[in-house]
Amino acid sequence: MKVAFHTLGCKVNQYETQAIREDFENNGFFTVEEKEFADVYVINTCTVTNLADRKSRQYIRRMKRLNPDSIMVATGCYVQMSKDELKGISEIDLLIGNNLKSKIYEMTMDKLKEKDVNRVNVLTYDELKDYEDLGMVNSIEGRTRAYIKIQEGCNRFCSYCIIPYARGKVRSRDLDEIKKEAELLIDKGYKEIVLTGINTALYGRDIDLNIEDTIRAVCSIDGDFRVRLSSLEPTVVTKENINSLLKYDKLCHHLHLSLQSGSNNVLKNMNRKYTREEYLDIVKMLRSFDETYNITTDIIVGFPGETEEDFHDSMEIIEKALFGKVHGFKFSKRKGTKAALMNDVIDGKIKNDRIDRLFKLAKEKSEEFRRLNRDKVTTVLFEEKTKEGLMAGFTDNYIKVFTDHDEKLIGEFVKVKILDIYLDGCLVKIVGKG
Repeated sequence: MKVAFHTLGCKVNQYETQAIREDFENNGFFTVEEKEFADVYVINTCTVTNLADRKSRQYIRRMKRLNPDSIMVATGCYVQMSKDELKGISEIDLLIGNNLKSKIYEMTMDKLKEKDVNRVNVLTYDELKDYEDLGMVNSIEGRTRAYIKIQEGCNRFCSYCIIPYARGKVRSRDLDEIKKEAELLIDKGYKEIVLTGINTALYGRDIDLNIEDTIRAVCSIDGDFRVRLSSLEPTVVTKENINSLLKYDKLCHHLHLSLQSGSNNVLKNMNRKYTREEYLDIVKMLRSFDETYNITTDIIVGFPGETEEDFHDSMEIIEKALFGKVHGFKFSKRKGTKAALMNDVIDGKIKNDRIDRLFKLAKEKSEEFRRLNRDKVTTVLFEEKTKEGLMAGFTDNYIKVFTDHDEKLIGEFVKVKILDIYLDGCLVKIVGKG
């Protein structure tokens, strides 16, 4: 039988979809492309934005029209938060919330065999209390970078974010299981291990461990590979503990450190629990260790009550921090969050103007950061050949680089010299292997 998967949202969703896919394939299913005819469709939803919700509904209806006899399974955060809304979509055969994804194959088979199975399977927030073991993911699309989920849930409750309600309390994966999965993937030839979670830096808070314990365990594995952290936040990665992360040679010199706003007033209203000064202290410490340490970030513009002065504070931090990349977003309210009830809503035209100005400055500063890397000799893991015929990969500090070399470099660590900025990255010259 054929199964197709469609995933929206974060890297955790992508990891979980791969685990579900392997469950189906290990039981005889053949995976087809997400828009092809299939007997079963599994959509792993996201609910960060209204757009994500709409994309989920569109996919469900489109694929059910392609095969009306298929089993349509909807899972993930949109299901977790909006089961009553989704119950009204007749095309969905099974609604399966978070922390029940390990049961998707079993429930689907029961449905195919016309057994009596609940259409709606969603736990309450209080029931989202144990880490759900999806088994070891042992194959990832591509042959260079692999993600490992290390934790679930978030207890930060930022005023604009629905995810803590959708994912539940902080739950951490067993450290031995993380290390075993990393060993398995490294043995299969993966060269980069990315540690990810809903709030990665909160790993271990529930089991008397911390993120450094995970880094230490994975970095201790023998082999030619490197380790990268997914998105972190300044509430748990502080200047006091950043030094402990800098001592691991296999840990990449790149952090995606979410800022969200450069204004202390807005940060307070967002319930972010740090100040712009504390954020810049972390940046200063990282750059004192390595002036080309790459810091990427997220910034929201148009949060309720954001003044022009508040926005200026965000622009000023982009200037000072010299981010490698800024992911900018216009604020959109999510039902169920505190920010959705706030007054002083920012006009759409003002938000559009601010995001345009933010992107313009962010692009200039990204180019300035990349120019800072010129003439540096560094290590690149090449991943693909572009349609223009160039080899492309990423440096240790997460700069995308290009060279007119042959594709035998894919999956290999190569020494390069950075020549100049090019497109969204840099051109490089190969100077050696290793």
